[in-house]
Amino acid sequence: MTKPRLIEHYIPIKAISAEAKREKSIRHGHISTLHLWWARRPLVASRAAVFAALVPADAQPQLLDADGQPYSLNKLMIELCKWELDEAILAEARRLIAEAHPDGPPNVLDMFAGGGSIPLEALRLGARAYALDLNPVAHIIELATLVYPQQYGARLAQDVRHWGEWVLERVRAEVGDLYPPLPAHLVGLGAPAALRQSALWDDGGDEAQDDEEPNDEDEEFSPEPYRPKLGAEPPAAPQLQPIAYLWTRTVRCSNPACGAIVPLVRQTWLKKKAGDYVALEVLPHPTEPRAAFHVRRAATPQGLGFDPAGYSKRGNSQCVLCGSTATNATIKAEGRAGRLGAQLMAVVGVLPGQRGKHYLSPDDFPHLGQHQVCWLPDDAAIRARIAALTAQTGITPPDEPLPEKLTGGMCTIYGLDQFYKLFTPRQLLTLLTFVKEVRQAHAAMLASGLDADYAKAVTTYLGLTINRVSNYNSTLCVWNSNNDRGVVHTFGRQALPMTWDFPESNPIADSGTGWSSAIKALPNLISAISFANRANVYRGSATRVPLEDAKMEAVITDPPYYDNISYADLSDYFYVWLKRSLSHIYCEHFGIELTPKRNEAIAASYRHEDEQAARTFYEDAMRQAFREANRVLKDGGMMVTVYAHKTTAGWSTLVDSMRQAGFQITEAWPLDTELTGHLKQSAFLASSLFLVARKRPAEAAAAIGDYVQDVLPAMQRIVAERVRFFLEMGISGADLNIAAVGAGLAPYTRYERVELPNGDPLSASTYLDAVQREVARALLGESARTDPKTQYA
Repeated sequence: MTKPRLIEHYIPIKAISAEAKREKSIRHGHISTLHLWWARRPLVASRAAVFAALVPADAQPQLLDADGQPYSLNKLMIELCKWELDEAILAEARRLIAEAHPDGPPNVLDMFAGGGSIPLEALRLGARAYALDLNPVAHIIELATLVYPQQYGARLAQDVRHWGEWVLERVRAEVGDLYPPLPAHLVGLGAPAALRQSALWDDGGDEAQDDEEPNDEDEEFSPEPYRPKLGAEPPAAPQLQPIAYLWTRTVRCSNPACGAIVPLVRQTWLKKKAGDYVALEVLPHPTEPRAAFHVRRAATPQGLGFDPAGYSKRGNSQCVLCGSTATNATIKAEGRAGRLGAQLMAVVGVLPGQRGKHYLSPDDFPHLGQHQVCWLPDDAAIRARIAALTAQTGITPPDEPLPEKLTGGMCTIYGLDQFYKLFTPRQLLTLLTFVKEVRQAHAAMLASGLDADYAKAVTTYLGLTINRVSNYNSTLCVWNSNNDRGVVHTFGRQALPMTWDFPESNPIADSGTGWSSAIKALPNLISAISFANRANVYRGSATRVPLEDAKMEAVITDPPYYDNISYADLSDYFYVWLKRSLSHIYCEHFGIELTPKRNEAIAASYRHEDEQAARTFYEDAMRQAFREANRVLKDGGMMVTVYAHKTTAGWSTLVDSMRQAGFQITEAWPLDTELTGHLKQSAFLASSLFLVARKRPAEAAAAIGDYVQDVLPAMQRIVAERVRFFLEMGISGADLNIAAVGAGLAPYTRYERVELPNGDPLSASTYLDAVQREVARALLGESARTDPKTQYA
C-alpha cells in the first residue's frame, strides 16, 4: 500500500494526548505493574501510532454509532485510543487494517522495544509484532509481555498466583522473624476512641498520589478485615504489622571532644495532609551521644514548632549535641572508608482490618530500649544467615560494581560502589531468600510434572516479581509524606543518587510495596494482555536486525534519546537479581557480569574518551540502525520514530541519521504523554514527537538539493502551515515549537545531500537552527527580529 497513510494526514492529537496522560495513573491490568522500564511509551499513544501507520488516510469505517450514523475515521481513532477500549471499536480497527493488507496481517517491528508498549499494541490491533532489544532485562520483560500471556492464557494467570503464594509462604517461614509485630499496647489499641486522638494515629484519609511512576503503583493499601469463623476461638489481641522502617544515615562527629553520632537526615516529614501534619522532631538524647527522634503532630505545619525540612542541606549536617558541621567532603570520605552508619528513626505500622498508619519512634518508648527486637534487627546474626544461605545454595549477595558515573547523579562517591551495599542486611537476606525459593519453586514445578517450557514461563514472572520487590527495598528509596503508600521506589528518577534518609519496606507484609501485592496484580495483567497471537521477540542490536529484507509494513520505534537515559547502567540494578533468580533457565542471557554496554546506542561521554567521541559513536549506531530499518521495510512501508530531546545535538543526530539511511520525513505529530508537574518534566519536553518517514524514492537516492532554491522555500511554507494548524489544534508553548520544527525537517530529508550556494554541504544542526528561527518568526511576527530577551518576554 503506497497511498498516504492516516498518520501522514491527520491524527486527533489532543484527544490522544489527554488519554496518554490519564493512562499514567492506571494500575490494574497495565504492563507497568509487571516491571519498571524507563520512558515506556503510553499504550494509547503506541496504539495510535500503529493504527495510523497501517491504515490509509481515506479508510471508511463501517461501524455505526448510537444514532445509526457511520463513524468518521477521526471519531473511531479517538474511541480506539482510550484505556477502556470497546470491543466493537477494536474489531472495526482490526477490520480496517486487514482491509488495507489483504495478503495477511501486516508485520510491525520495534527495533528498540524496551518495555514492549509498541509491539503489544501491534498485537492488539491484529498485526504480526516483532520486538528487538539488546538489553537482557528488557528482553525478559518482553517475553512476559508479548509471548507468554498470549501463548498460555488464563492457565498461566492462575499458576503464577499459585506459585507466587507458594514462594511467599516459604519466605515468611524463613525470615518472618525479622519483621516482628509491634506490641499493641504502644498505641493503646484496646481503646479505639483514645487511639484516634493519639498523636501516633493516621486515619488514612484521602491523600495525594505519588507522581513518580504513578502507573507503577497498585491501588491504595487496605488490609483485609478480620472475619472470625462461626464457633472459632476469639482472636488474640491485635498487633501492629510493620510496613516500613524509617532510617537516617549517620557519621561520627568530627569534633574530638564530642564524637557523637550525627544523623544525616534531610527531612523528617511522616505525613502532610490539610489539618493533619506528622513529623519527627530531632533533639539531643538525654543520656546517650546521639540524636533522639520524637513523633509530633499538629493541625498546621507551624504548629509543630520546628521545620521538618530544615536538617541536612546538600550533604552537610550539624551535630545536635555540639553544633559542629559534618561537611559533604567529610561524609564522602567516611563513606568511601565504609564508616557510614544508619540509625532507626521510626517504624510505620498498620492494624490488620483497619485503615490508617501508626508512627512510632523507639525514643518515645525509652522503657523498651533501642535494642528490643521490635525495633532493631541483629545485623551480625543476619550476616551469618546470609553466609549460611550462600554456603547452602551458592546464591551470593550481588557484589557486582555500580557504574561510577551516570546521568542524574551517583551514590558511588559515598562508597556505595557495589550493588549489595544498596541494601540493609535484612533487605539482602530477604531478597536472597526470595531468590532461593523462586529457584525451589521451579524445581517443584518440574517435579510435579509441569511442562518445562511452561514452568519456565511461570518462573519468569516470579523472577520479575523479585525485581519489583527489590525496587521498593533498597536504601535509595525515599519516604513520601504525601502518598498513602509512603515508599517511593528506588528509581523515582532515572538515576541512582545518594539518599540521606530512607524507608525500609516490609516485603512480606500485605502492603502495596510487598511481594503479595505484586503477585495479586499479575493474574489481572496476564488476562488483560492475552491476545490470540504472540509476538516474535529477539535479543540483539538494532544495528543488526535478524530479519530478511523488505519484510515489514511498518517500523515503529522509540530509540534512545542521545544521552538522556543510560538504560544498561540503570537496568544493572535489576540484572543482578534476575541473574540470581533466572540464570538457570536463561543461561544465554545472563552469562556476563552485567548488561552489555559496548553496543548500546547512547551518547554516554563517561564510556568514551570525550564528549565528541561519545557523540560520534551514537551517530554511527543510529545511522546503522536506521539503515537496517530501511532494509527490512517494504518500499511502501512507514517508519515512525518517537523522539523527545531538548538539545539541538540530539535532534540533529536523529535527523541526519534518518536522512543518511535513506528516509525522508513526511510529517511530525506532538503527543503530550506526561502528567502535569511530573518529576521528569524537568528533563524532558511534555511532548514526544512522532516523526513519520518513508523510504526515499530510488530516483532521489543520490539527489542534491539546493538550500536556497529548493529547501528553504519549502521549509518556510511548511512551517507557516503547521504553526497555523497546531495553534488551531490547541498546541502551544514548547510543544508547538518542537512540533513545527519537526514538520520543517521534511524538505531537508528529501535529499541525500543539501548544498549551500558555495557548494558546501548544509549540516543537520545548521538546518535545525534555520528551522527554529523560521518557527520563531512564524509565531512572533515582527517581534522575531528583536533580541532574544525581548522575544522571550
